[in-house]
Amino acid sequence: MINYFFENINPKDIHPKTSEWLENLIISENKKPGKINYIFCDDDYLLKVNQDFLDHDYFTDIITFDYVKGKTISGDIFVSLPRILDNASTLSQDFEKEFNRVLAHGILHLCGYKDKTEEEQIQMRTKEDFYINQF
Repeated sequence: MINYFFENINPKDIHPKTSEWLENLIISENKKPGKINYIFCDDDYLLKVNQDFLDHDYFTDIITFDYVKGKTISGDIFVSLPRILDNASTLSQDFEKEFNRVLAHGILHLCGYKDKTEEEQIQMRTKEDFYINQF
């Protein structure tokens, strides 16, 4: 079950197919959907989460907390909508495409993909692109 919450920001309309798309992504990765919470927020809210829980003092577009048990994918995924908007502008991307990339990115982390090394980043981007094209 995928839930959407909004903190310190006006609610955004989520495309009706988004949950089904994300669940299909999980199933395609040979995992089972569990309880996944997306918390959409502003930069300050996500900065505080970053500082309080990860001891990082910088803005980011996404933070994923992993509660995965076996093949069941569960977690809390915090997403800064203003950061996505800025990134989309910087990258000359459509907001919706960048939004979907970030949503997929969080799920891919829960599926076990990392993005610390250059090789991991390439694999993550390839997976993101593949699933964005499935939307």
